[in-house]
Amino acid sequence: MEAATHDFSMIGLFMQADWVVKSIMIGLLLASVWCWAIIANRTATFARARKQMGEFDRAFAQGHSLEELNLRFGAEHQAGLAAVLRAGLEEWDRSHAAHAATPEGLKGRLEIALDLAVAEQASALEKRLGILATVGSAGPFIGLFGTVWGIMNAFTAIATAENTSLAVVAPGIAEALLATALGLLAAIPAVIAYNKLTADAGKLTFRLGAFADRLSALLSRQLDSGRAI
Repeated sequence: MEAATHDFSMIGLFMQADWVVKSIMIGLLLASVWCWAIIANRTATFARARKQMGEFDRAFAQGHSLEELNLRFGAEHQAGLAAVLRAGLEEWDRSHAAHAATPEGLKGRLEIALDLAVAEQASALEKRLGILATVGSAGPFIGLFGTVWGIMNAFTAIATAENTSLAVVAPGIAEALLATALGLLAAIPAVIAYNKLTADAGKLTFRLGAFADRLSALLSRQLDSGRAI
């Protein structure tokens, strides 16, 4: 009859847990929701970045001047390849305005400006991915802590009741195992998404770096030939 008084649903197990285990469960659920929000945000951001890079690459391949590309994409796209182009052109304009456009000096400053722009864009792409790694690595251990705490409470209940029947042991063990399950629920998608999104960010960063190298070479040729950009 005693076993019938226990609710073994997830909500029931949560309500029966003590405040420590409840806090762990709530924290893990919030972490899981946060991770899914990051996954959705980064997935949409990367899809948008790939689309914008494709449009920019096609326009660049068609032979448009750099100023035309900057006017076309600079205001519309504040990130990605357009941001790298804008950084290069701004350094070009600043150097000429300051009459500091010696070939070697300008080439060095252009490379620095482009490298910084690529690093800034790469950092923006990787934004909040570290949270996925943290939840993926720490989630199971936090859940395990809740399990250990719950089992300790179960043993305390056994000692108090002086009864080792399943009806006494099962509720506490079930509450404890739920904490581990929630830890895995938060961690597994976070780890998978982190690996996938990190790889995607790396591919986009490579495209940024490749464009920066092409732009640096183009500006260098323009500088050597004395032609306007």
